[in-house]
Amino acid sequence: MYKTHTCGELRLTDDGKIVKLAGWVHRRRDHGGVTFIDLRDRFGLVQIVLNPEISPEAHQLAESIRMEWVIQVEGVVRKRPEGAENPNLSTGEIEVEVHKLNVLNPAKIPPFLINKDEEADENTRLKYRYLDLRREKMRNNIELRHRVVKFIRDYLDQRGFLEIETPILFKTTPEGARDYLVPSRVHPGEFYALPQSPQQLKQLLMVAGVERYFQIARCFRDEDQRGDRQPEFTQLDLEMSFVEREDVMNLIEDLFIQLVKEVVPQKRILKIPFPRLKYQEAMDRFGKDNPDLRFGMELVNISDLAQQSGFSVFDQAILNGGSVRGINAKGLGDYTRKQIDELTEFVKQFGAKGLAYIAYTSAGEIRSTFAKFLSPQLQQAIFDRMQAEKGDLLLFVADKVEIVYETLGRLRVFLAEKLNLLDPNVLAFCWVIDFPYVVWNEEEKRWDPSHHLFTSPMPEDIPLLDIDPGKARGQQYDLVLNNYEIGGGSIRIHDRQLQEKVFKLIGLDPDVARERFGHMLEAFEYGTPPHGGIAPGIDRICMILAGEPNIREVIAFPKNQAARDVMADAPSPVEEKQLEELHIRVVYPTDSQKS
Repeated sequence: MYKTHTCGELRLTDDGKIVKLAGWVHRRRDHGGVTFIDLRDRFGLVQIVLNPEISPEAHQLAESIRMEWVIQVEGVVRKRPEGAENPNLSTGEIEVEVHKLNVLNPAKIPPFLINKDEEADENTRLKYRYLDLRREKMRNNIELRHRVVKFIRDYLDQRGFLEIETPILFKTTPEGARDYLVPSRVHPGEFYALPQSPQQLKQLLMVAGVERYFQIARCFRDEDQRGDRQPEFTQLDLEMSFVEREDVMNLIEDLFIQLVKEVVPQKRILKIPFPRLKYQEAMDRFGKDNPDLRFGMELVNISDLAQQSGFSVFDQAILNGGSVRGINAKGLGDYTRKQIDELTEFVKQFGAKGLAYIAYTSAGEIRSTFAKFLSPQLQQAIFDRMQAEKGDLLLFVADKVEIVYETLGRLRVFLAEKLNLLDPNVLAFCWVIDFPYVVWNEEEKRWDPSHHLFTSPMPEDIPLLDIDPGKARGQQYDLVLNNYEIGGGSIRIHDRQLQEKVFKLIGLDPDVARERFGHMLEAFEYGTPPHGGIAPGIDRICMILAGEPNIREVIAFPKNQAARDVMADAPSPVEEKQLEELHIRVVYPTDSQKS
């Protein structure tokens, strides 16, 4: 062995021991002829001392050593001199007096600092990810992810779940995001698909009598990237038989309560049990179905008051079936016109035509884009409904309801960031339930499932599928944490007739349905138990627990914003021979198609 101990485990109780250590040079300092090196491995740091009077050969060799060189030392653990202790280091009471030094591998100068948590260009970090992962922050993130996954495995194992792997190569069933397709060499012109989730397979495991299944599953979606998305991602995939909605939700709620206590005890769950919001309530109060509950600033509907004002912007929105809603940005009443214009430009990104406002300054002055349309009584009624006080800024959007929700929902979070209301140590979990079962696709003139094809309607709403589908609710439930949906699940359909009814409702041709899902329909005829499940996203959960801005910070080897692996330079062209073996011809897009 190159080492008898790790760099993070030596303590005062080891004083006098002869040890071997190996790791990376974290920092090097020369003090009066004596060389000090902070030696690092995955487990921590320890100070080693090279004294020319004790080992002149080792001291001379140390003069050539630089940061990130890999070295091995042999020496004696000594108590640090009085006053030289480092209370910020777990090994700070001791140092290692080096007798032998061996350079295992020199290193080039890294493209960014590894021994300091300094900002570096993300693409550079991803290109040299093997160096980036040496940094303390990244090491902590990867260790956190390990602990999260280990806790989940242990928790579910203790409750009778079996971890079962499902195929990565499966059948393409186009719906939702685009599939990643894999051509078959032995079946020319035919393709596998990488799974967007193991949805069908976990349901078939319930048919198989497994009853309690889980998997830390790799999933793939060919969709545009953003901070909380990757083309390949990891989820806790879970399914249970003989359960109702409450059973699945209660299990997952307890899992996360216990996980936080065990893995991140420094964090605080805002409310236990987790609040439960109906979909429409979440939209009305927060403008989105994945709300952040760490702060207030909720949406307020003033449509009935607005239409009394005679303000044409409000009148037109209400006349066209829209609404007028606002938020109270407390403490921002003294915002300048320029600052409010910046907020206006922000909401225009999301479809709003503008932003009406009333600034109630700390001095009691009123500044507004539409105050002249308000009688004193109407102004007071708006103030009362929005709980306005001196120093508050009231911001309003008048438009189609979906645009009002989208813009105010985003503005609410944007302002919370400015006001430092997003405490990373507070975890505001909640459930969102009672989603619409289907939504109308105006472009295709058809109903689309709001969740997925196998979600069951609420039992009492099944008759509505024939007479008024838009009023039916699904047995869907989303787990939300701090502005992110971290998991979605549902009670599934387990009856062939109901599944075929849903296929018909969404306009799926019976022949196409049999071609894509015939194996599922046939399985439902062999005694399928009622079942349901959920799939929390491991990457998003770890991102939030680590306090990181995007999931790339908690994935060892992620793709960049353009879905490229800049370290290995993938995707990349392949040899013509490989294409011939797969019976594939590449047709490159024209310039007009690219644009």
